Amino acid sequence: MKLDYSFNYEIKPIPPYDFNLTVRKPAGWSLFTPLEIYDKRTLWTAVHLDGTLVGLRLASSGSTNNPLIATRIFLKNKPSNEKLHKIESSLIHCVGADDDLSEFYALAREDSILKFVVADLNGMHSTSTGDTIFPDAVLAILLQMAPLKRSNQMMDCVIRTYGDAAEFDGKTVCVWPLPRRLASLSGPEVLARDCKIGYRAKRIAKLAEKLMKEGFPTLQELESLSPEEAKMRLLELPGIGDYSADIINPHGGFPIDVWSAEVFGKLFFGEEPENNRRAIKEVKSEGIRRWGKWSWMAFFYTVQDLESLSTRLNLKLRLA
Repeated sequence: MKLDYSFNYEIKPIPPYDFNLTVRKPAGWSLFTPLEIYDKRTLWTAVHLDGTLVGLRLASSGSTNNPLIATRIFLKNKPSNEKLHKIESSLIHCVGADDDLSEFYALAREDSILKFVVADLNGMHSTSTGDTIFPDAVLAILLQMAPLKRSNQMMDCVIRTYGDAAEFDGKTVCVWPLPRRLASLSGPEVLARDCKIGYRAKRIAKLAEKLMKEGFPTLQELESLSPEEAKMRLLELPGIGDYSADIINPHGGFPIDVWSAEVFGKLFFGEEPENNRRAIKEVKSEGIRRWGKWSWMAFFYTVQDLESLSTRLNLKLRLA
């Protein structure tokens, strides 16, 4: 889809805000799509906001303590004032520009683990993949029971095969498909065949149908619920368990699986658990006890800084 209408817009994030760390996470996490383009502190990306395909050119024109994101927004047609306001508001929220991290930083600087990661990653903000949970939920399913390289291959195929291709500013960026695109397929076997994702195709198809037909809460509606209520609703989704729900939850959680139980078990107790799977409950409880409502941000910062932490704390922390 060619996005020929464009305009400039400035985003002023709450400092500290490091543009590079936020849009290109150290652990390799993309902002909106893994197929976006990054070059010389400028990011070309695309996303569906308020049901509209939006192309974006984002560039830092400020500093960590005085941040400013020079933004050019590309659309197919000129939007109404109401649509424009929704897109701009969604974008600010998605890039974490409205998050005040001062309380988290105060906690972190007094913590024996987090004091290192906030020093290393000062100004990094958590972001979301748009105003729908669908991309995060699909990614969670594709990560199940597969090595990271294989998950990345499946993710790439799903996006290229079923996502929209946004053409703007001389670039082409493919985005995650909307639920209605996958719900419209003749059956999950089509998705399984096209992208070789096996049993995951049925889970993704059911997920798309549930989000389309059953009035499942929007991302904004999930944010209006308590963290516990939002997680309970997420656990209703096909293929989404405790770990995935903690990652998808807009309130954040402390997502512990076999891998993260090993990592945080070493960080909390100084040694690897005898059985990582059995240690999940204990490690999760300790993280929540230690970091409370900031558990997600603590998890998020820590997993982006494992190489540095391994050196600082003389621990061998395995990357995902």
